[in-house]
Amino acid sequence: MSAERGKGTVAIVGGAGAVGSSTAFTLMDSGVVGEIILVDIDDERAAGEAMDLDHGAYFTSSVRVRTGDYEDCWDADLVVITAGASQNSGETRLELMERNAGIFADMVPEITAGLNDDAVVLVVTNPVDVLAHVTWAVSDLPADRVIGSGTVLDTARFRHALSREFDLDPANVHAYVIGEHGDSEVLVWESANLGGVPFEQYCAHRGVADVDALRDRIGDDVRNAAYEIIERKERTNYGVARSVTATAERILGDDNSILTVSTLADGQHGIEDVYLSLPCTVNRGGVRDVLEFDLSDAEQTELEESAAVIRESLDRLDLDALAGD
Repeated sequence: MSAERGKGTVAIVGGAGAVGSSTAFTLMDSGVVGEIILVDIDDERAAGEAMDLDHGAYFTSSVRVRTGDYEDCWDADLVVITAGASQNSGETRLELMERNAGIFADMVPEITAGLNDDAVVLVVTNPVDVLAHVTWAVSDLPADRVIGSGTVLDTARFRHALSREFDLDPANVHAYVIGEHGDSEVLVWESANLGGVPFEQYCAHRGVADVDALRDRIGDDVRNAAYEIIERKERTNYGVARSVTATAERILGDDNSILTVSTLADGQHGIEDVYLSLPCTVNRGGVRDVLEFDLSDAEQTELEESAAVIRESLDRLDLDALAGD
């Protein structure tokens, strides 16, 4: 049985995990998905998650949820990768990155070997910028069809923080986070606006006495959000799942929406040959084009430094060896 006519098929690799299963759950309400395939090395857990989700499909739009293997990804319209190793006790982030890169080097060619020509691969596993780059390097896919979940959630956190600060509808807040999905990410204050009013002008309107202190506080809140959640519940999954579903909806809906997904930079802001988050027009073909902000000098420097952080991680990996060259 294939996806319902007019709706897409999404395969979630790592679908039995917290992020994968949460993403499947939120996708069921999207209205653009007819079939969800859970692919996981834990077959029994994947089968249980699929049964549980499928039983709930009665209460949503018609969606079929089932399990599958890598070959079942080949006919999907969108492949979401949430799979990866968890950090072991005493293991450094670098060691975890190297281990996950090895997993991706083995896994991705099997996922993409027979992938249909129009499919998009969305990488969610962290470090997402590095692993999106690895996915592109070890596959034969064009860069515009391999994207990372990037700073879509960070951007939502930024807008949420501003809307809470000023008691505004988040729909009236326009602000973006770019660069690495991580500690070096860049909050773009230069173009942030509330109801079309530039941030600093709005602060003056509201009588904010110390704008720099407000910037610092919100910046810390956005960058530390995931750490605080993990400290309390050991993982993040719901916010990630919602942001991945929002991205999937824009892709499958062919919406030409602008999202800060992770993509291969090709000269934007003077940065090349590294995956990082920039505002991208996203549709059924993946990334249609990449936009550039008018950054302040400080933001330009921060973005270059953020790209250097990702590049340093990539340099620690032997991409040629991972790709089998």
